[in-house]
Amino acid sequence: MSLPALPPRVLDVVAAVLCGVAMLVELDRSTQSEVAVAAVTSIVLACLPVLVRRERPVIALTAAMVTIVAITSTSQIYQTIPIPAVLCAYALASRLGRRAALWAAAATFPAVIAILLTYSPHSITDWDTAKNLSLVALPLALGVAAHDRRACTAALVERAESAERTREEEALRRVGEERLRIARDVHDVVAHAMVAINVQAGVGAHLLDRDPEQARATLRDIKKVSGDALDDLRSMLGLLRPDGEPDDPRGPDAPAPVQPTQGLAEIGDLRAGLGSAGIDLDVEIDPGIGHLPATVGATGYRIVQEALTNVMRHAGPTSARVRVTRRDDGVHDVVVIEVEDDGGTAPTPLGATGAGHGLRGMRERAAAVGGTLEAGPRADGGWRVIASLPVSLPVGAR
Repeated sequence: MSLPALPPRVLDVVAAVLCGVAMLVELDRSTQSEVAVAAVTSIVLACLPVLVRRERPVIALTAAMVTIVAITSTSQIYQTIPIPAVLCAYALASRLGRRAALWAAAATFPAVIAILLTYSPHSITDWDTAKNLSLVALPLALGVAAHDRRACTAALVERAESAERTREEEALRRVGEERLRIARDVHDVVAHAMVAINVQAGVGAHLLDRDPEQARATLRDIKKVSGDALDDLRSMLGLLRPDGEPDDPRGPDAPAPVQPTQGLAEIGDLRAGLGSAGIDLDVEIDPGIGHLPATVGATGYRIVQEALTNVMRHAGPTSARVRVTRRDDGVHDVVVIEVEDDGGTAPTPLGATGAGHGLRGMRERAAAVGGTLEAGPRADGGWRVIASLPVSLPVGAR
């Protein structure tokens, strides 16, 4: 069981008392009473700098050196007289560091030599001189070492705290990016499904009396589009919720179903839902496109999905084309995705209004993988979206 640490002020008082006791024990009791009173007074004064050595180290060391002269003049103490000055020297170097210790040594060494020349019975070249000078150099050196050790420890602690803050900030950044990615996916899935359902519902209502069979086919398309959208949403939620639903027939602890990430190869699956909305989609994917990173494939699929959603929303029945090629632009090996339409002939039930979030979301998706996206009207009517997504390192980095 470890004892509780004493407060610094209590330690200072204890150190001052011990210094006084040590010098009083050594005091020559055979001197005359008036000399003994002066010596005791000098000893008490010599212990006072120990009490303030933490707050005022320079003043404390200066006072300790001055009281050495007073004690030497009033008593025959030799062994314990430097103890207060040693403690004050250590405190100065420990608090103020290397530069202050060098200045203290430069001022204290001559003072020690002067005291020895005045009061010591030994020669200046005697071993006693080296011993007294070492009582100055040693505490200063130990104090500098303690100061440097604390500074090093503080630097290590600061570095660890900075690294921890950086890790937390990076984790928060990644969480924010993941939330934004999920929000984009949800937007793309829901927007595409709702626009398709809206268009198909309008077509079905229009054909309900004229062509009941075609109206039924439209309703089946609505059911399929909504079912696919629900499956996509369940898949996304499965990434966030590892446990199954409480009423899952496989059990409450069953993992949520997670579908494979859709890529450029699945673009053709969008054709069925668009056909019932009056959009004739032509998909052309270069066979030499090869294997793509999952992030690039998923990003390309979502860009195409959103671009075709905008075709349904703003163009109505029309023809649309999707072309995917791979090329080297001199800096990157990139996948180029082009989505264009012929402009349509009539507005859809949603009209031609929109908040512009879809186009901004496509640009953000392309930028997230280091690519670019351009969108604008075609010269001969319609709209074109072109995305360039890098799939490899820059040529100079290979």
